[in-house]
Amino acid sequence: MKLATIRTGTGTAAVRVDATEAVETGHPDVGALLAEESWRELAASADGARHALDGLDYAPVVPRPQKIFCVGLNYRSHILEMGRDLPQYPTVFAKFPAVLIGAYDDIVLPAASQAMDWEGELAVVIGGRARNASVEEAAGLVAGYAVLNDVTARDWQYRTKEWLQGKNFEATTPFGPVLVTSDEAGAGSRQLTTEVDGVTKQQADTGDLVFDAAALVSYLSTIITLEPGDVIATGTPGGVGQARDPKEYLGDGTLLTTRIEGLGECRNHCVQEKPHDA
Repeated sequence: MKLATIRTGTGTAAVRVDATEAVETGHPDVGALLAEESWRELAASADGARHALDGLDYAPVVPRPQKIFCVGLNYRSHILEMGRDLPQYPTVFAKFPAVLIGAYDDIVLPAASQAMDWEGELAVVIGGRARNASVEEAAGLVAGYAVLNDVTARDWQYRTKEWLQGKNFEATTPFGPVLVTSDEAGAGSRQLTTEVDGVTKQQADTGDLVFDAAALVSYLSTIITLEPGDVIATGTPGGVGQARDPKEYLGDGTLLTTRIEGLGECRNHCVQEKPHDA
């Protein structure tokens, strides 16, 4: 199945996205749907209001996750090309829900940064409570997968050794358009592509991840209980603007497209925030 959160005239609604229409499930968003123990059955049998696919206004697929974990340095080829050893443990940092935007919403380039960079990523969404899960158990706790771009303020990220400040500017992280459930998506590898104004900047196979979805769910559930709707961004491959010579960054009016085979794409125009003293 494909699930999404859409904006309606009265708020938001979780929908099952079929071939010709989107059908409301009766929940305000996909996060609320996933909180139901029988969410798969409820989504499959949903028979609520119908919406034409053309013109759907997608909110972030899970608008308010309790937790958003992100992973750095997780593609083998990128790590090795940088001359580094493969990590023994994942590099983990956090995002907050206010960073999330829908698949076609504008990215707000903050006035405070002059170095906003792209990071196309595969997002994993949790479908059941996970605590101290084995890798085998963890695989069954993945609700599905979506597209995400961890747009990053590089100048703020590298102010200190901690990355959080560069990763949490408001309204900068596209997430969607749909959640493709694990039974449909499968656990196989898929092609990830990031384009800037139609030019391919990143292209990689998610099978190149050092720590895959199950490994990350298992690792993170050892630290804290993962709840339905929690999100794990699995890391970005090579090709980011910061690593180019000369460096490249997003600008006002830039179109950022993030695409993952079988999961869809996010298409987001960048809009420069006005200086706060303007």
